[in-house]
Amino acid sequence: MNPAADAPVPPDSALADTVLERLVAVYAPAADPVRAAGAAAYMKHVAPFLGIPTPERRALSRTVLAGAGRPDEADCTAIALRCWRLPEREYQYFAADYLRRYAGRCTSGFLPVLHHLVTTVPWWDTVDVLAAHVAGPLVAADPALAREMDRWIDDPSLWAARTALLHQLRYREATDTGRLFGYCLRRADHPDFFIRKAIGWALREYAKTDPAAIGDFVEGAGTRLSPLSAREALKNL
Repeated sequence: MNPAADAPVPPDSALADTVLERLVAVYAPAADPVRAAGAAAYMKHVAPFLGIPTPERRALSRTVLAGAGRPDEADCTAIALRCWRLPEREYQYFAADYLRRYAGRCTSGFLPVLHHLVTTVPWWDTVDVLAAHVAGPLVAADPALAREMDRWIDDPSLWAARTALLHQLRYREATDTGRLFGYCLRRADHPDFFIRKAIGWALREYAKTDPAAIGDFVEGAGTRLSPLSAREALKNL
């Protein structure tokens, strides 16, 4: 399968035109090849980097967005998809931060775009932001989307499954524990580190709200959970 051929087409957006023109003009001159090489190595060469440290990058992003105005869903879609087409990872970081800021401007119709983002050039550095701060708010705003998470947890892409596991990270008392525990058990035998780590992280985060429930769940799950998942879940208990 060719991901580029199956990618959603960015809609027309004057705001995206302005933001992308500014973004490339501001980010590109700040590139540092030495830092870029180190960042790419640290991220297992998932993508090339410009080599802009996070504090500087976020300061540059404020310059890019100064006076740009608030987006609608089409603008968010266009900006995200166009950033994902650019090779350097910092552009995808910009898009993830942008979507985190404006997740409330998007509706359930954004979910197919989000699926593309978490399964294209995927790694934890973008997926985790999108899971907790975009997928999570979308599902909270439209509970019917929980059924989509039920599909994502079984997705062939481990990154879609990780998104389903992590989308409730910020829900606290509103966590659907049936889904949380059910997802953890459904993917408990997954061999990949990033799924097993996500199971532990999701459980550990909910332990801040209901530690007894997590202790009981991990004890009841027994050896169905990997040692990594169980250890992460109980880390702060």
